[in-house]
Amino acid sequence: MNGRLSKGWWMSAGWDTAGTAFVWGCALAATLALAWLIGGVLSAGAGVISWEFLTSEPSDAGRAGGIGTILVATCWILAVASMTSLPVGIGAAVWLAECNRDGQLGRWVRGAVDLLAGVPSIVFGLFGNAFFCQFLGLGYSILSGGLTLAVMILPLLVRVSEQGLRAVPDQYRMAAAALGLSRTTTFLHVVLPQAVPALLAGFLLATARALSETAALIFTSGYVARMPRSLFDSGRAISVHVYDLVMHVPGGERRAAGAALVLVLLLLAIHSLTNLFARQWLSHVT
Repeated sequence: MNGRLSKGWWMSAGWDTAGTAFVWGCALAATLALAWLIGGVLSAGAGVISWEFLTSEPSDAGRAGGIGTILVATCWILAVASMTSLPVGIGAAVWLAECNRDGQLGRWVRGAVDLLAGVPSIVFGLFGNAFFCQFLGLGYSILSGGLTLAVMILPLLVRVSEQGLRAVPDQYRMAAAALGLSRTTTFLHVVLPQAVPALLAGFLLATARALSETAALIFTSGYVARMPRSLFDSGRAISVHVYDLVMHVPGGERRAAGAALVLVLLLLAIHSLTNLFARQWLSHVT
């Protein structure tokens, strides 16, 4: 009997050790993959980065010059996507978390949002081209690209914001109701301040997704690398610029590496801010 117990304990301990080693190995592999990616981009593009590169206009099809106009067009596209998706996403999250938390309609909406999150980006690009560029007559423009990105990042923004609102303890709502506060007052002055870090984290994650998108923008915002003068001008995002230099411009690999490094640094900065807001949110709800 003791022998069987000892054998069972030994096998259990062995499985625990193997499982721990496997998990640590997966974490190490993911970390090494990220380090390899960042190291490769850094070694290839660090020599290109300069103030002139960040502020000047591309020339010779991108083989010379910089990415100044590319960064301006990227900021405009992100601004359109953010200003469009933020009120819709936050409003939908509030409705799901506060008004229809467990209702049938709420479950259908969540299913639709989750399904929309799984649609490939190339499909969003074709939809944006057909609807915004052709049906609405916006053409290849910053406005078309920004609206397409808004539709694409909406599921992420809705789900993260909803989880942030639902994470606020119900005791806060019940205490406010006991004091005679209305649901609107409770939400604005009790629930929302607690959920703000989570909402900001969701917004930043959605922004990072939009910043790194290429396929959807090729069919909507276009390739034009000149300085945009309005939202109806075509504009080349930084991810599209990297793709174009690598695929269509012989000798453009060095400038593509520099632009890719700028893109990676922007993504790292956004994710660092996301982690900061996430930690603040966790400190508020715990």
